[in-house]
Amino acid sequence: MPLRFTKMHGLGNDYVYVNLFDQILPGDPGPLAAAMSDRHLGVGSDGLILIGPSDRADARMRMFNLDGSEGEMCGNGIRCVAKYVHDHGIARKDRVTIETGRGVLTLDLEVEGGKAHRVRVDMGTPILRSAEIPTTLPGDPPVDVPFEVGGLELRQTAVSMGNPHAVAFVDDVTAFPLEAIGPKWEHHPAYPRRVNAHVVQVIGPGEVRMRTWERGSGITQACGTGACAVCVAGVLTGRTGWKIVAHLPGGDLELEWPADDAPVFMTGPATEVFSGEWPD
Repeated sequence: MPLRFTKMHGLGNDYVYVNLFDQILPGDPGPLAAAMSDRHLGVGSDGLILIGPSDRADARMRMFNLDGSEGEMCGNGIRCVAKYVHDHGIARKDRVTIETGRGVLTLDLEVEGGKAHRVRVDMGTPILRSAEIPTTLPGDPPVDVPFEVGGLELRQTAVSMGNPHAVAFVDDVTAFPLEAIGPKWEHHPAYPRRVNAHVVQVIGPGEVRMRTWERGSGITQACGTGACAVCVAGVLTGRTGWKIVAHLPGGDLELEWPADDAPVFMTGPATEVFSGEWPD
């Protein structure tokens, strides 16, 4: 039987979504993710996200990167999961809960004409202890730690939003050689589970511009968990306020971290592109 799928994106961070409420996944999702994500021989995406039943939430989300590895969490992806769950009648309500590798998260939907178009996510409290991020960098949390990668000297702050992130503030994100430095940064021994790497340019206390190298996928148009980590890093380093707009290549996200012991809130769009069938 062909596998039915839906292509969706959050700010250009695109995934193939498979509904497991009414069909069974054939085989290992890792190789399937790599095959479907291929932009020349497959559907084309940054990875695969499975939407299935949960005994703790309205649905469960599992995400797999372009290389077939499984990730704990995806901020842009979970907004699309919430839209799918609402729009396709799995849980047609304005507030939904999704089980993830980070735990159960709550999402509020902005609905127009029966369709969700923007989603606000309670992304949970950031994880700031080095051992739990995990990283071997010093500090709980590691803030502005001097760091050498690919021959460049950076100062970086490490944060986990259920998945590990490294944030470095630079003068010009467009001039930063992310294509060359990203792979070395992702696989640096300071991060035993690899890392999502972000370079950030501060425009003002409430506004930043950022670019991302995602673990297992490379350069992407947007990274929701990464934008949350950037918000936290901005507060920790004193470079930004507790509420910011992050300009990503795919568009803008609104972030808010109101207190040290509070969750990070992320608001942004979710878009359905098309549906199809993947051959058996």
